[in-house]
Amino acid sequence: MEEPVLTVNGRRRPLTGVTAHTTALDWLRSTGLTGAKEGCAEGECGACAVLIATPDGDGTSWTAVNSCLVPVAALDGQELVTAEGLGSPESLHPVQRELAEAGGSQCGYCTPGFVCSMAAEFYRAGRAPDTDGADGASDAEHGPNGFDLHSLGGNLCRCTGYRPIRDAAYALGVPDPADELAARRERPAPAPAATDLTVDGTRFVRPSALDEALRLLHGEPSAVAVAGSTDLGVEVNLRGRRDPLLVAIDRLDELRTFAVDGDAVELGAALPLSEIERRLDGRVPLLAQLIPQFASRLIRNRATLGGNLGTGSPIGDAPPALLALDARLVLVSHEGEREVGVADYFTGYRETVLRPGELIRAVRIPLPLASLTAFHKIAKRRFDDISSVALGFALDVDDGVVTAARIGLGGVAATPVRAHATEAALVGRPWNLATVRSAAAVLAGEGTPMSDHRASSEYRSLMLGNALVKLFHGDAHRATDRREVPA
Repeated sequence: MEEPVLTVNGRRRPLTGVTAHTTALDWLRSTGLTGAKEGCAEGECGACAVLIATPDGDGTSWTAVNSCLVPVAALDGQELVTAEGLGSPESLHPVQRELAEAGGSQCGYCTPGFVCSMAAEFYRAGRAPDTDGADGASDAEHGPNGFDLHSLGGNLCRCTGYRPIRDAAYALGVPDPADELAARRERPAPAPAATDLTVDGTRFVRPSALDEALRLLHGEPSAVAVAGSTDLGVEVNLRGRRDPLLVAIDRLDELRTFAVDGDAVELGAALPLSEIERRLDGRVPLLAQLIPQFASRLIRNRATLGGNLGTGSPIGDAPPALLALDARLVLVSHEGEREVGVADYFTGYRETVLRPGELIRAVRIPLPLASLTAFHKIAKRRFDDISSVALGFALDVDDGVVTAARIGLGGVAATPVRAHATEAALVGRPWNLATVRSAAAVLAGEGTPMSDHRASSEYRSLMLGNALVKLFHGDAHRATDRREVPA
């Protein structure tokens, strides 16, 4: 086994003495690269953002991630760039220069993280200035230079304010052909190293194949599978969790499948959500609504469907949408594969049908999709927040009558649930306001919502009922655009 090494800012650095739970942020700072900061230790502020070289076809993308959540051992053999590696006081990177000229930095604590997130968007393939003859005005999400502001959604600034940061982002041009990081995109990203580190009684293993991972998980009851580490990293940082064996599964080809055929869409459980969004390109409208509301871009660049489902959380964003889509999970262990519906997957609070040593291999969404779908997330912030209530809707409406309905709910019971009573109140009825109001009264009573610091049980019930009315009025607006108004 070769000595573990990580290439940082073009220089190979040995990963000597790192434990399974040493984060990339802590390791970077121990080497003297102190630009990345710890602000929240849970992936909400972006002060720790860095760039990682990730595969993009035959080339490479520079992907921004939260270094406070990623075990540095997971980056063995990889390439990483920090704010220090982008430029220097004598030779500023274009992102750094625009931020400085726009007055986009005050105390400077968050600035290196903004620089890295902004650089990831600066280098994004396909980003280009508006050349269609428009007046150059930006819309709510993209500037006239094609810059997507959502790429900065996981970065917080408490003192400068966001206007000069936005101005800096919108002033960026395209990378110079001589830019080394731009040229690096044309070469393949490094393959993950087969890692096996044991330090201070903790072990980090990156198997080379799924069979090897399954053998480890079966043979070591204490082993924990880790992919994006966006949930485990929080447990490590804030609650001191220290599992004796971590098994990295994020780069296993068998868990990164993507297929669309006449019967189903298959999404590998270890595909990052950002990659799922890019590959689907709107082909599953319900997921196209869900994914932008799932945490931040920094989190989505690592987070996976397998991880979101694997935690068994009743407030995960993905389960309500997958329930509405009637999705099925492909589970795999050393004994083979089996399938289970998402509706049958959750058995209790943070409990699932997963057996010891078993993994979620893929999510399968049957086709055709329902004609009317929507994802509603009620939270204190519009983006980058935990939901108080989440709903996934999938309805078929033929000739003004609801012929099928599936509604998934999160945050209103010990597990994500289907709103079966509301579905029954809709099917066979005309899709009109009278039906919707009647069914909304049923939906308000679904689940067993509780009161906590996010919302009261009464508020959650009220939001459930309002969501169906909101869905109806939203569909009415869409139908008006088609000159087809529901009765």
